[in-house]
Parts: sequence; structure tokens; C-alpha cells
Amino acid sequence: MNNYQRINPRKPKGIEHKRAFLIGSGIASLAAAEYLIRDGKMAGNKITIFEQDAIEGGAMDGAGNPKDGYIVRGGREMEEHYECVWDLYGKIPSLEEQGRTVLEEFKELNDADPSYSKARIIYDRGKKDSATTLGLSEKHIKKLTKLLLAKEEDLGATTVEEYFDASFFETDMWLYWRSMFAFELWHSVVEMKRYMHRFIHLIPGMSRLKGLVFSKYNQYDSLILPLKKELESKGVKFIYNSRVTDLDIDIAEGKKTVTAIHLMQKGKAEKIATTSNDFIFFTNGSMTENSTLGTMDKAPLLDRSEGASWQLWKKIAKKDKAFGRPEVFCGNIDKTKWESYTITAKGSKMRKLLEHYAEREFLPHKIGTGGPVTAKDSSWLLTFTVSRQPHFKDQPEDVTVAWAYGLFPDKKGDFVDKKMSDCSGSELLQELLYHLGVKASEMQDYIDECIVIPAMMPYITSQFMPRIKGDRPEVIPQGSVNLAFLGQFCEIKDDCVFTVEYSVRSAIMAVYQFLNIDKNVPEIYPSQYDIRVLSAAIKTMKSNHESIKTKFIESIVKKKLANTSLENLI
Repeated sequence: MNNYQRINPRKPKGIEHKRAFLIGSGIASLAAAEYLIRDGKMAGNKITIFEQDAIEGGAMDGAGNPKDGYIVRGGREMEEHYECVWDLYGKIPSLEEQGRTVLEEFKELNDADPSYSKARIIYDRGKKDSATTLGLSEKHIKKLTKLLLAKEEDLGATTVEEYFDASFFETDMWLYWRSMFAFELWHSVVEMKRYMHRFIHLIPGMSRLKGLVFSKYNQYDSLILPLKKELESKGVKFIYNSRVTDLDIDIAEGKKTVTAIHLMQKGKAEKIATTSNDFIFFTNGSMTENSTLGTMDKAPLLDRSEGASWQLWKKIAKKDKAFGRPEVFCGNIDKTKWESYTITAKGSKMRKLLEHYAEREFLPHKIGTGGPVTAKDSSWLLTFTVSRQPHFKDQPEDVTVAWAYGLFPDKKGDFVDKKMSDCSGSELLQELLYHLGVKASEMQDYIDECIVIPAMMPYITSQFMPRIKGDRPEVIPQGSVNLAFLGQFCEIKDDCVFTVEYSVRSAIMAVYQFLNIDKNVPEIYPSQYDIRVLSAAIKTMKSNHESIKTKFIESIVKKKLANTSLENLI
């Protein structure tokens, strides 16, 4: 958003007669509620958020205690150019320092302690890979360039595996990519293309994860809780343990209007009548639906039942093709699942081991590993990370919290002779310790000081499944009078899913369009059009194997630009 757009819009006509109902309490819904109030001038008490669970936040979670163990099902890798996210948090008060915003405390922390990884890859039971190139050949670069230039409609439902040849999957770039973003061979190459466009400015720092920014605490405490408290202070109603089961939608003369919301509250069916003066925001689909937890002694079960958000989307989708095709994303759990686990370690033994691979001491509120560390020869493709400590506000000084995940839960371990999905927390820890070089005879000492809570997530990469136009509904489908779709399974041109930015962008788009607000949605950072960024990305991809021809051409260009205002361009 440029400065010309940083305005306080006028109050929309008739806003005092409107209501808003939001289904789901993830970041998308919370952001929509905030923008309804901030730029839409809607009174907070006219906004109701329905949540099927007992707590808000959706996938952005963080819970537990040092005695029983902490749990985070996933983390958030963010960057400076999340324009919608930072616009949102630029006006949300900090919970830690009066007079400061969440954005201000976030930026101050990351400016003083920038994140970078000293050991992105390990192999052969703990050896550190010092390579900083992407390992791409000329044919790989040509294929990637072709992908950047391709039209999405021409790629259609092509998978990553169908687009690239087998040699690409042996490169360091693919290893960095898949372990950082959780891409599988059967995922959408269109989504990979969007990631390349969206984050091309980060390619030079890919091997060391430079350019990422992280919160002070876990994502719930740092991002969800301040926003929730701000909404509550403005009168927004949170209704927990409430499951929306259906929407009545009148479809006539090209218009689609929600006329009633059906829900279950405390075991009782209820119905809320709605009109064209009411807005309904639905976070369709869920990455963390039907998640199950295990224990130190028990593996988590894989819940293959259909979750509430998917059930509701399927019911709505049957009413009109403009509402998308949810089965494309939720129809193959074996291709959308993976497993993560949270380690709560008391004492110094596990902490010192993790510090060895981070190559830094875990000082209070300082960067930990600087992002994910991947064991490249792990059968599960194990990746672990240690965020800033303490990761929870009530976390004692002698406790360390780490997080790990495996991309291949159906494969047997290299130390533990079981599929990852069949492993208890103790067994998951043993497999990690094996790849960190710990001898089998010494593992029990580490296990004794740790609590490991596994989490199986059936739909965690469902947003990456191959898709074509129409599979995801527009944020506000054509003809929709009062129904908007939010989150990871609506269609937003050019932006990429599995990011907080995508969810917040969908919220701003919906609010501004519904209320006809005279203010632009923050622009997607246009780094792909910056010749300096493109030049740096190309140099990184070519790394140490530049052809003589390429170097020759570059030297000629440098000579032509010498002593001009553009000489620093190349």
C-alpha cells in the first residue's frame, strides 16, 4: 500500500443497520472482523464469530505447560513484505508494552536480532552441509525460467513431478524448497510457480534462510491473542463450541443470498435468519481439521472422518458451482497428511545438543536455529527448528521448546523400525537423536528429560493439491450478495497459500468489496518486476557453474554500463 492509500475511509452508508457473522475463528476471520470495524466503521457488537472448538486461532496455535508439555502443530515463516499482515498489525496494540503496536515490537525485535541459519542441512548422522549453492544445472534453470513465464491456465492440474525431470529432485534447491514449504512431488506446479513469483527476492538467501522474520513467542501468544483481545475490547462476540452445519442460500436471477445460518450449540440445533443486510464470512476448508495428538507412549491416530468445515463447504458447493469443488482438496488424505511433534526439554542436555546444530547459544528472545534444519538422508525427511526461547510466556528458564516434522509419515525410520505415523513421542525423539549423532546407548538420558507430543494432521497440505480454475471459489463469488469465502481455499490472483498473508488478504478483499470502501487492498510486493531482484536471483541459481558465454555477455554489459547511473545494476 503506498502512502496515497493510507487513508481513513468515510463511514459506509447504512453500516449501522448491518451485521456480520463469521464462521471459524482463524486469522482470516479475526482480520475480517478488525477491518469491518477499522475501515468499515461497523460497531463491534454487530459482529459474531462462531468457533466449533473451545479456543480461537485455527491453525495458528500454541498451548500446554512445562509439566505436561507444550504443543504447536506448526510454525509461521514470515517476511518483511507481508503487506496485508503488517497493515493489520500496524494498529493492533501490543500486550507487552503500552503505547506500542504488535508491528512495532515485531520489527524492533527482528531488526535487533535478524534471523539466519548457520546449519540449514545435516547428513550422515549430524554432519553439517556447508554448501550455499542451489545445485542447479543449466537445464534446471531453463525449466524454472519456463515455469516463471508460463500461464497458469496452460499448466492446469500439472504436478511438480510431471513438470520437472528426475534430476531436479536431486538438487539442493528442491531440498531447501520442499523442507521449507512442505511441497510434495504430487502437489500443484502452479502453486510452486506462484511461490517463485511471490518470493523471488528471497532466493539469494535460500540456503541460509536470510530475510525471514519471526515472532517473539509462539504464533498464538504473539499474533492471535493481541488481535482477539482488541476485538473483544470493541464488543465483538465470540461464540465457542458452535458448529455451523449449513447455510440456506436463495439463488435467483443471478443473485446468491444467504437467508439463514444453521448451527449446533450445546447439542441443540439453532437457526439464525439473515438478509441481504447481513454479511456471512466463511473460512472454507481447514488445514488442521481432525488433527489428533499422541503422547510419549502412544502414536496419534489418523482421523479419516470428514471434518465440520469440509462438510459445510461440500453442502454449500452443491448449491452452486461458483462455490468451488472441495473434494479436490480433501479427497485424498494420504496425499495431504503429515506429522509434526513438539519437544519440551527440561535441563541442559537436549538444549546443548540443539545449540550445537544452531551454532549459537539460545539466549532469551534471541534467534534459535534461524529456521528449519533438515536431515537430508532421513527416510522421513526429518526437519527440526528451535524458535526464540522462551517460546511460551510461562516457559521456565531451564526448559527448551523445539518443533519437528516429517514429510513422509508412511515410511519406516532409519533407526526406529516403524512407520513415522506408528511411532510414539519417545520413538520420534529417538529417530531425531539418531540423525543428530547420538549413540543408542546414550539416548535414554535425553528421553528422560523430554516430553514429546506428536500431531497427525490429515489435511495439512491440502491447499497444495493440483487444481484448475473454479476449484477454489472467488473471495466473493459472482452474484454473491452477502457470502464471502476466506482463508487458504479461496482464489486470490497471484498470491500463494500456506501463508498468513493469504488469509489476511482474503479478509481485506472481502470487507472492502462488500462495503464498497474507497481504499485499495495492499499490493502484493512486486519483486518479480524489479530487475535488481531478478539479476540477484539468476546469479544465485547459476552459482558456481556459470557458462563462459554467460560470463562473457555479463562482462560486456558491465562495460557498457560503466561510469553510468546504471553501473551498479548488474
